Formats: sequence, C-alpha cells, structure tokens
Amino acid sequence: MSVQHQEFRGRVSKLQGKHRAMASGYSARVQKDGLIVVEPRRIRSRFSGRFVVLFLVAFLGFKAFLMAALGLDSYEERVARLATGTGVERAGAFVMQVDPISRWGAEKIGPILR
Repeated sequence: MSVQHQEFRGRVSKLQGKHRAMASGYSARVQKDGLIVVEPRRIRSRFSGRFVVLFLVAFLGFKAFLMAALGLDSYEERVARLATGTGVERAGAFVMQVDPISRWGAEKIGPILR
C-alpha cells in the first residue's frame, strides 16, 4: 500500500508543478496528428544581451572620458584614495581601476578635449 501511495503522491506532485508553471501563462498548439498540446510560456529575462552590452560600452566610455579629462596620473591617484576607504569605496575603486579598453579610449578622446 505504501508503494502505491508514494506513486500517487509523485503523480500529484508532478501535476501541482505543472499547474504552478501554467499559472503564469500558457500556450496551446495543435500538432500534425491533431493532438492539442498545452505548454507553459517561457519567462523572459528583463535584461537582454543588447542592454548589457550597451551598458558596458557606456560605462567604459564614461571611464575613458574621466581619464582623459582628469589626466591619467590624477585619475590613478583618485582611485588609489578610494581603495583606502570603506568597503563600498574599495568596491568602487576596483570597478574604476584603469583597464586597457578605457586607457585606449582615453588616448583617443584626450586630443579632442584639449
């Protein structure tokens, strides 16, 4: 009796999972043989890959602009001061440290600013 009860509980659990998945939306389609198949809709991420790439490009452009406007020595000095601060400031210093892409961008933007 307990084996049958476990199988029953497993089937009920599977149905409950399917119900939870379909509670946020579903779509029905007809297969070639005429069978109607109902499937839960996929949940899409709010952030697309394009958004992430655009954000990174804008952030690296901002860093390059700061480096070009302040000068590389002054910029590195300010980042070093940030690195000696609180935990949030240290995290900011880590993110704002000089990287090859930003340095290249600063070299290209520098002559335009001067």
